[in-house]
Amino acid sequence: MEINNPNYDFNNVIQINDTDASRKFLASVFMWMFVALGVSAGIAYLFNADQGLRSIIQDPTTNSITGIGLLAMISPLIFVLVMRFGLNRLSYGVLALIFVAYAAVTGISFSIILKVYTDSSVLGVFLTSSVVFGIMAIAGYTTKTDLTKFGSILIMFLIGIIVASLVNMFIHSTGLNMLISYIGVAVFVGLTAYDVQKLKQIGAGLTYGDATASKMALMGGLTLYLDFINLFLFLLRIFGRRR
Repeated sequence: MEINNPNYDFNNVIQINDTDASRKFLASVFMWMFVALGVSAGIAYLFNADQGLRSIIQDPTTNSITGIGLLAMISPLIFVLVMRFGLNRLSYGVLALIFVAYAAVTGISFSIILKVYTDSSVLGVFLTSSVVFGIMAIAGYTTKTDLTKFGSILIMFLIGIIVASLVNMFIHSTGLNMLISYIGVAVFVGLTAYDVQKLKQIGAGLTYGDATASKMALMGGLTLYLDFINLFLFLLRIFGRRR
């Protein structure tokens, strides 16, 4: 599971009512999300199709994960933390490079995970995830209901999922694994609407410290990217057919 902490603190804010600015901001956010998804999908495909690349992350004889493969599965969290805590210190160009590198490394780790499932089920789950994500993104953008209180609850559930997942690494409970997956789907469905509404408000004129609008759009793209891939992974655990 990819760790997602979408509750960035946008303090010292100024509200400017500007619908056009909000739309342009969200367009940039979704652009970065699609770029990251494209990079991840492309890298995952390359590592699945090329046996030479595949052997770097998975031993062709034993099918065990190599040290580089294990690093690729663990390191995405480091990229996210660097971007989160380096937001005001790093330049926009450096943040963009880190984001693209993060998406590429995530694609490598995806190639390991997706090899477990049939191509048809992966495609079916991806399409399902896209439809669900799109519906909830539209709902978050158009709803007049303040989702802030729901966001706090969802984040508490997210922390619970992380803790339960760590525990299940030791007890290997199939039932708990399925329960985590169903709750995970519900959490990231809700977080998608919550994050889009929050980003809409940011685009209407919220400023975060000294960060530029470009940086905030990039971080917003990271947030929605994490929402999507986590929704996809949880749905895959429920509906994916193993080879």
